[in-house]
Amino acid sequence: MNTINIDIKKMNKKLKKIKINADAKNSISANRKTQKRKHIERLVEFIFLFCALVAIISVGTIAVFVFIKGMPALVEIGFLNFLTGKMWKPSAEVFGILPMILSSLYVTIGAIVIGVPIGILSAVFMAELAPKWMKKIIRPIIDLLAGIPSVVHGLFGLLVIVPFIKEHTNSLGGDSLLAAMIVLGIMILPTVISISESSINQVPKTYKEASLGMGASKIQTIFKVIIPAAKSGIITAIVLGIGRAIGETMAVILVAGNAPQIPTKITDMGRTLTANIAMEMNYAFGLHQEALFATGVVLFCFIMLINIVLNIITRKDY
Repeated sequence: MNTINIDIKKMNKKLKKIKINADAKNSISANRKTQKRKHIERLVEFIFLFCALVAIISVGTIAVFVFIKGMPALVEIGFLNFLTGKMWKPSAEVFGILPMILSSLYVTIGAIVIGVPIGILSAVFMAELAPKWMKKIIRPIIDLLAGIPSVVHGLFGLLVIVPFIKEHTNSLGGDSLLAAMIVLGIMILPTVISISESSINQVPKTYKEASLGMGASKIQTIFKVIIPAAKSGIITAIVLGIGRAIGETMAVILVAGNAPQIPTKITDMGRTLTANIAMEMNYAFGLHQEALFATGVVLFCFIMLINIVLNIITRKDY
């Protein structure tokens, strides 16, 4: 019996040792897996950080490059003289971008006046009123409109809108700020519609149900409840539309006439800031080239101002 008991104790000790060894191996394996998972997560986080830094560094590099190339012209010409000068004559080294600033503002405002109401109302229709079968037809068309190259929009404006303006106004050739406004108004539609529709769809359904439950009609609910609730996203859509309108070059070059003059009416020819840079950078040198980079500095600052205003507005909403 004593021998049997001793053998059983030895077996139990061996089993305990085997179990301890197995637990240790499992623990080591689990620790290795945990460490491996942590390394993978750190690697993925580093990749994300790297991508974010690439975007930040890209913007910073572009800004520094443009400012370095443009500041000498601003110093030599004079900042106020450059902004308020009414003549642009590179051959005489006269550089004033007031005509281009005014043309850019007129074209952008006109595009917003044309495109934003149509875009917002289209978004409301898509989100609240359109049946499903119609959404399936309209949505691909809007996406297709967003994918059309700007040069194609410009050719449409040159061959359709410009002759129409020439025929129905006193414009000499039809090339005018009005043509640019219409073309840009069409071009910003996909941006305004998509972002506004997304914002409207994110409004809680309880808002709509509460309004209808209190006796408001569907249209009253849309304009007094849903659109105010989606205001932040709609403002974002408008600002992005402004950015698209300001930054557009090729389509504007084809339809605006590109005369560096101060426009007195919307049927006059005009040249925007972006068009001025694109048209003359190819052959510019010396002070002329630096003045074009200075034009880019002004454009860059204007876009930054728009983004700052957007951030202020959105923060107020939250």
